[in-house]
Amino acid sequence: MRILWRPFGFSRILFKVESCRISESESLTPLAWTSQIQKLSRAPGIFLLDQRKRFSTMPEIESDQRDSELFSPPSNVRGMTKLDRTAFKKTVTIPVLKVRKEIVNKLMRSLKRAALQRPGIKRVIEDPEDEESRLIMLDPYKIFTDDSFERAELSILRQLNVNPQISKYNLELTYENFKSEEILKAVLPEGQDVTSGFSRVGHIAHLNLRDHQLPFKHLIGQVMIDKNPGITSAVNKINNIDNTYRNFQMEVLSGEKNMMTKVRENSYTYEFDFSKVYWNPRLSTEHSRITELLKPGDILFDVFAGVGPFAVPVAKKNCTVFANDLNPESHKWLLHNCKLNKVDQKVKVFNLDGKDFLQGPVRKELMQQPGPLSKERKHSVHIVMNLPAKAIEFLGVFKSLLDGPPCSIELLPIVHCYSFSKDPNPAKDVQQRAGAVLGISLEACSSIHPVRNVAPNKEMLCITFQIPAAVLYKNQTLNLENHDDPPLKRQRTDK
Repeated sequence: MRILWRPFGFSRILFKVESCRISESESLTPLAWTSQIQKLSRAPGIFLLDQRKRFSTMPEIESDQRDSELFSPPSNVRGMTKLDRTAFKKTVTIPVLKVRKEIVNKLMRSLKRAALQRPGIKRVIEDPEDEESRLIMLDPYKIFTDDSFERAELSILRQLNVNPQISKYNLELTYENFKSEEILKAVLPEGQDVTSGFSRVGHIAHLNLRDHQLPFKHLIGQVMIDKNPGITSAVNKINNIDNTYRNFQMEVLSGEKNMMTKVRENSYTYEFDFSKVYWNPRLSTEHSRITELLKPGDILFDVFAGVGPFAVPVAKKNCTVFANDLNPESHKWLLHNCKLNKVDQKVKVFNLDGKDFLQGPVRKELMQQPGPLSKERKHSVHIVMNLPAKAIEFLGVFKSLLDGPPCSIELLPIVHCYSFSKDPNPAKDVQQRAGAVLGISLEACSSIHPVRNVAPNKEMLCITFQIPAAVLYKNQTLNLENHDDPPLKRQRTDK
């Protein structure tokens, strides 16, 4: 008796066929195939679906086993809250191909599609019955009979004089052979969401578990460590980000309690205590996007600088950077990272409230910018305000911030302000809220860049605009609908 496997939609069907294997020579001729149809039509419980050799069983002998169950952990691990790796042992039957050991390397290049690919499992093993041969483990979802090989695969088998006959092999699976999502899907209550993703911060896996996952939190943390090389600590956020210092309380689920970490982003290195500062690896692309907007010699004011993901790369472009953060820990690591990346001579670091930073160092520097009649070389001025929960509220500080004659139009600061929105039209929502604080309409003179989806129905966006002289300078006439400054060129938002 041979067991054949054949896929039907999301299920894999088991059925038994009396020994009537199709030989290589038979399988290549229409006449031979016709004779096999006659043989199979006499087999009990089997009917032919079409002439591509797809078979099914009659309903009364159909197996309940599904695709995912073959390589799923044993069912008795369901509900486990303390990880027991020994409970994940399981034996499965898979197809193997016997070949001469001297042709294995050449053959494997042509059998990539058909070969088994599982964590920690060798695809080629010794033949216990013949030391001159090897067994190639095959994917049971792709190879379930001798005729499952594709034409190109059959061709190379013929060239190397390999018999395509498939044998069975009992393979023992252990915890090491299952993927993290397979383990968690088997352990958590059936039908509930499985956590397999996380934010990586150096050696730390940062998870954000849902309520139904909390009883399994320590097991989930250990699985993340086991299945992700380089991860030695797993933590879970247990409260929302504090708006003052932009950090949050976290619980160590498994592994090291050491939160001192080192990360590499866009060719720059950052070191910090993750438990005391804000860091989001999902903003890497946004940090790079803003950096690319500045040219050598430009000036950047980073109002909520964190540990330096905007300040450091911008300073590397020979720009002058003024970086600020209210959190003393962020300020400490910002100084450290500027030295670490050798830009400490180009970055002036402050530990102030955002409003005080704008009214103090930023105002002082802007007042020193050359006027419209100056022949000095002019550079762009950019202000980054990455505090999505509150940054728009700080825009009011720009109203009448400067006095004296306005600077030249090209020196008016360009603001990049971040915000969250749950509105059905988030871009319009952010434009209207920012414009309301400034007392002008920004719809015609700003651009919106979608940064990322934070949660269902919650977006993070960046609004970019040039502050009108009528807003920035005292005693200037303000036309709410049409101020005299040219509209900001709209940036691409399709990245």
